[in-house]
Amino acid sequence: MMKFQVNSNELNRGLSTVIGAVPAKATLPILETILFEAEGGELKLTATDLEISMVGVVPAMIEEEGSVAIPAKRLLDILKQLPNIPIFFEVDDSHQVTFTTDKGKYKLMGEEPQDYPGIPDMLKGDTLETEAELLKSAIQHTMFAVSSDDLRPAMMGVFFKIGPGGSTFVATDGHRLVKFENENLTSEKELSFIVPDKALQLMSKSLGDGACSISVSDKHIQISSDHVTMITRLINEQYPNYDSVIPRDNDKILLADRDQVLSTVKRVSVFSSVTTRQIRLQIAADKLTIRAEDLDMSSEAKETISCEYNGEDMEIGFNSRYLADMLSNLGGKEAKFEFSTPNRAGIIKPAEEAEGERMLMLVMPVMLNNYS
Repeated sequence: MMKFQVNSNELNRGLSTVIGAVPAKATLPILETILFEAEGGELKLTATDLEISMVGVVPAMIEEEGSVAIPAKRLLDILKQLPNIPIFFEVDDSHQVTFTTDKGKYKLMGEEPQDYPGIPDMLKGDTLETEAELLKSAIQHTMFAVSSDDLRPAMMGVFFKIGPGGSTFVATDGHRLVKFENENLTSEKELSFIVPDKALQLMSKSLGDGACSISVSDKHIQISSDHVTMITRLINEQYPNYDSVIPRDNDKILLADRDQVLSTVKRVSVFSSVTTRQIRLQIAADKLTIRAEDLDMSSEAKETISCEYNGEDMEIGFNSRYLADMLSNLGGKEAKFEFSTPNRAGIIKPAEEAEGERMLMLVMPVMLNNYS
C-alpha cells in the first residue's frame, strides 16, 4: 500500500521537469513510466531512457510510504487539465493507482517498482560546486553548434574542460566551431569529458538559478540544482584537436552592430538558394554589403550597412544559417569579425566581453559562385 497527498501544480511541475528523460519510443514498457517514491515528507520522481536519468523532488503529505511506477504521459495529460487543487493518491498491492480530487476519481494501472531500472551511483565521482546560471550560459553559448552526424560521435556533444585556471566549452560540427571560456568555473583537478546533446538540452531547461553541484565519473556526469538531479552517460570518444583549426593570423578586422548584421543576414538569406544557403559579404572600409541570389528562382537581394574595417576590400561567402546561428548566440551589442583570405575560416567574437569570459566562433567559408 502507498498513500500520499500532493498539490496538482507542484506535481505537474515535477513531472514536467523529469519527463524529458522518458523516451518517445521505449524499447521496454517500464521506460514509459515514472517511478514514484513516497518517503520522508516528499515525493521523489525518477525518469530514465537508460542513457539519461532525471530525478525530481516534490513536497507531499505522506500517509503511507511506498513506491510505484506510473505511466508518465497519461498522468501528465490529466494533471494539465486540473486546476490548482490537492490530489490524494492511493496505490494497492496490485499496483492499481487511484487518485481523487474534489472534481472526481481516476484510476491507472501502475507497474512493479522493483522492475524500474536503477540509476548510476556517483559516489566515486569528482565533485565541484558552481552556479547554475554559469553552467546554463556555457551550454546555451555552445549547444547550437553540436554535430548530428552519427559517424562522428565525439562531435555529438559539448566538450567540457575544467581545471584550476577555469573552464573551456567547445562544440563543432565540422563547418563551424564555438569555444567559450569562463574563469569562474574551476576544479582543483583537471577534468575533461563530452556531454551528449540531448542531455544538454534537458539540463538547460531544468537547471534552476541557485547553486549547482557537478559530479563526474569515468562514464557519467551528475548535475544537481534546486529540486532536480540529472545523470547522463558521457560520450566515450576522443574529442578533435580544436585549437589546431583556429587560425592565428587573421589581420583584417571588421566591427559592426550585431543586431543589424543578424537581421540583414536573415532578410537577405530568404533570397538565397535553398540548397546552398549561400550569402556573400562584400567588405569595404566603411560599408558591408550582404548579397544573395537564387538562379533557379530568378531571385536576388542586396543590403548595405555601415561598419568599421581596417583591410583591403574583400568578398567572402558563408552559409547563411550558420552565420545567423552564430550571431544569435554571440551576445553583446557589437560583433567583431576577423578574416585573412576568402578561402580561410572567419572568426567572430563579441567586441566587448563580460569579465572572466571569452567567446570565439569559427565559421568555414563557402566557395562563391560567379555573379556580380
